[in-house]
Amino acid sequence: MSGVCGCCSALKPRYKRLIDNIFPDDPQEGLVKNNMEKLTFYGITNTEKLDRIGQYLAQRLCRDVARLRHRKGYVFMSMEALDRLLVTCHAHSLNLFVESFLKMVQKLLETDDPDLKVLAVESFVKFANIEEITPNYHRRSMYDFFVSKFSSMCHSTDSNPDTRLRIRIAGLQGIQGVVRKTVSDDLQVNIWEHMNKIVPSLLYNMQQYSVEAEPETPKEEETNPAAAAENVLRDVTNKASFGNIQNILKPLLEHLDNHHLWVPNEFAVKSLRIIMFSVQAQYGHEVVKMLMTHLDVHNQSDPKVKAGIVDVVSNTVVIAAGGSIGPSVLDVFNSLLRHLRKSIEVQTTNSEDVDDEMKFQDTIINTIGEFANNLPDYQKIDIMMFIMSKVPTLDVVQTGVYTKHVQLQTNLLRTILKVATKYKTTYMNQAFQSPFLEPLLQMSLSDDQGTRLIVQHILHTLLDRHNNSQMFTFVRTVKDISELKLSIEKPSKQDTYFMRKTGNQFYSHICENIQMESNKVANFESLYCTMCLLCIELGEEDVQVELFRLVLTIQHSVNMGSLPMTHKCAIHAVIITFMDLVSQLIASPALGDYVQQIIEARQKDAPHFLPEFAFNRNNKTESYPETFVANDEWMFSSDTISDILSASGYNTLRLADDFHYNPTGRSLAAIIRSTGEYQMDASGRTIADSTSLTLSLESLDSSPGQKRKSLVEEITFESLKKVLADESEHKKAQEKKQKEILETFQTAPFEEIVAKSEAQANDLQERFNKILDGLAMDKVLTTGQGVTEGTEDQTIGGLDITYPDLFVY
Repeated sequence: MSGVCGCCSALKPRYKRLIDNIFPDDPQEGLVKNNMEKLTFYGITNTEKLDRIGQYLAQRLCRDVARLRHRKGYVFMSMEALDRLLVTCHAHSLNLFVESFLKMVQKLLETDDPDLKVLAVESFVKFANIEEITPNYHRRSMYDFFVSKFSSMCHSTDSNPDTRLRIRIAGLQGIQGVVRKTVSDDLQVNIWEHMNKIVPSLLYNMQQYSVEAEPETPKEEETNPAAAAENVLRDVTNKASFGNIQNILKPLLEHLDNHHLWVPNEFAVKSLRIIMFSVQAQYGHEVVKMLMTHLDVHNQSDPKVKAGIVDVVSNTVVIAAGGSIGPSVLDVFNSLLRHLRKSIEVQTTNSEDVDDEMKFQDTIINTIGEFANNLPDYQKIDIMMFIMSKVPTLDVVQTGVYTKHVQLQTNLLRTILKVATKYKTTYMNQAFQSPFLEPLLQMSLSDDQGTRLIVQHILHTLLDRHNNSQMFTFVRTVKDISELKLSIEKPSKQDTYFMRKTGNQFYSHICENIQMESNKVANFESLYCTMCLLCIELGEEDVQVELFRLVLTIQHSVNMGSLPMTHKCAIHAVIITFMDLVSQLIASPALGDYVQQIIEARQKDAPHFLPEFAFNRNNKTESYPETFVANDEWMFSSDTISDILSASGYNTLRLADDFHYNPTGRSLAAIIRSTGEYQMDASGRTIADSTSLTLSLESLDSSPGQKRKSLVEEITFESLKKVLADESEHKKAQEKKQKEILETFQTAPFEEIVAKSEAQANDLQERFNKILDGLAMDKVLTTGQGVTEGTEDQTIGGLDITYPDLFVY
């Protein structure tokens, strides 16, 4: 019957006759327009015939492909007819028609003719833009074929450059069509399982045809495979859910590894930036996490490769930081710090490898800084405290491998400095929280001068809220402070409370730091800058008095100490420069005249105590005096400064007291935790309740070997009169003494009280030991015999003094 129908067209079904009529005798004339409209109308009104229409068109197409040499034009007309029917006929039965259409596309893709391959892709892209009402779930194998075929077209190696370009662009367009058609419905085909074919194909074209800028028009994507590949990669990434991101990143990272694209890493940075800008914002941290995991895989790789990966991380975290939240941020920093530690621990003697490791370390530090720059301020503080918790303590450095630990300290502090530069201080108590400030100040006492210098730079960065630190880079006297154009504001109540609570920690560490023998010129300059910033940023009256007290203590310690001549000259130069600055800040003519008087005296007889000489880096050892001489006219007098400040309304009661710094570096908080005997009133002042502090003096009868003498005095009228006369003076003296004690406990920092008590205890113990030594010598002289064995074990009668726990430091 089929043979009869083939000979006699009148016996054919109507849909076949309509299809035959759309093809002209000459293929160059194109489809017969009127007949094509009739076929389209027939398909719309008789949807049940669409599957047969598709089957018949597929038969004609296969026949024409087999005789391609003479009927190539009819192949193009068949695909055009299919495209029109697909666009115009929207019906439930369209699925059956699509099956035939896809078979025809597959047939064309299997040919070797580039034109037919491009034709097949163009038809498939049109089909991909059609939204089907009832998807067919039996096309999985067909879509698998399309993905493989389109991916292979992206790697076309045709000898003709123009043909190769057309095929590659067609392959990219086909991949985009498959993704758009299947990404929303995993039941048709799980497109994410094919990313190991799709992603390398996209990257290959992006790498082969680099594009400098974004395509301005869609036409550029049709002529530049790189632009088309980037567009497809953005489309794929944007449609990826949380669980599918790794399906994209895994082949991408493998491609970068296989083609050695981490060094140099421009292409890797570009690819990951495309991913970060295209992925949904809430999933950005997952990309960073996978990059860090990939860095762990390369733990033993060349430092240049690791540096390239970290640099990519640096470019991606900037984008991801805005959408990152708590744990993911700490995970990134923890991983980076772990790699920093491992890099420092690498043992190598090759200078080139050492340089590569140092570059890798610098890259990590810069990455952490860039990441922190995009975090909110409260997270920056948390990050600095987190990094500080990783810094090895002084005890570890002294007992461990010194060089490696110092290097780790230095790099971690550099990391904190990098984060600090991204933080804008508002209130000091927020920037210098106790878990951060205490270990930071401990690090300022490190034996390594480079480590101490970085700590001072961190303090400068966090203390300087008005960009004044650049004016104190060098130690030099200024005739008119207005030339510096300083920005000065009155300290807030929060800052005043902060200095009352923690100011003594700053003063103690400055006092000890400035007297360390390993200091260089840069160390003295940084300490000078720290003192100036404390005075400018937090310089209310109490702080200014404490700074004067600190300066006088340093001056006395240096004069009595055994520092090298160069250090003594530098410290005295710092002191006079600081005093000159403060005298102009507080606008005290009397203090300014006094400072100028000392400057003139030094200019005349001791120029080595001035900054112009002491901080001249061209000085040699023979430039300094052979012996140290500190004449009174060259030094500051505490009495003179006290009188000047008192005349200006300052409370100088404590200025006459020596400043006692804590040489152990133990903080107030540590003392509180260990003793639990610390109170604070609403104003932030330390309180020692006079009712709770009692001096219990044991009677002499309770002392071993001592008897109390009985004193008998006759009570007469004259003796009672004498007692009444002396009572008022005695009472006034007692009240004055109690007032001084109470004021000391209310105003003085707790650490200073502890230091004074410790000094008194040591002095008392020394006197007690001298008495015992004297008794032993007397015994030797009187008996003519030496101290017998066991004397040390004998108990000598005396007073056993027990100090309250509050004063045990």
